[in-house]
Order: sequence, then C-alpha cells, then structure tokens
Amino acid sequence: MADKITKDMTFQQVLQKYPETARVFLERGMHCIGCMAASFESIEQGATAHGMDVDELMKDLNKAVEEKKE
Repeated sequence: MADKITKDMTFQQVLQKYPETARVFLERGMHCIGCMAASFESIEQGATAHGMDVDELMKDLNKAVEEKKE
C-alpha cells in the first residue's frame, strides 16, 4: 500500500485525505474529529490518550481506506 496512514499523521491530515476514516474514529469513541487538538495531535498521541492499541487502530484505519478503493 503506497498511500498509507501512519501513526505520526494528525487527525486533521487523515480526515482531510481519507474522510471514510471518520467512521472508524467514531466507532471507537474517538470524537477527535471535532476536537481542537485534531489539527496538531498525532494519531498515536490520540490513541495513547484514549488507552487504545495504536497498531490495531492503524490496521482499522488503513482497512477503511482500502475498502473505499475497492
């Protein structure tokens, strides 16, 4: 996958490029999409703050992008 979401991307970067990922964030209770920190907080920082496994979140986010391409 050449175009992949990475842990160091901000929520805003991810949501602007891949709006289909909003569902993943919301399903996990991460309402970061409307948070002021979304413009500067990385996915890894947000996942850690919410006590989530960042690697599992990354799999789900990238899966959502792949499914959209199909």
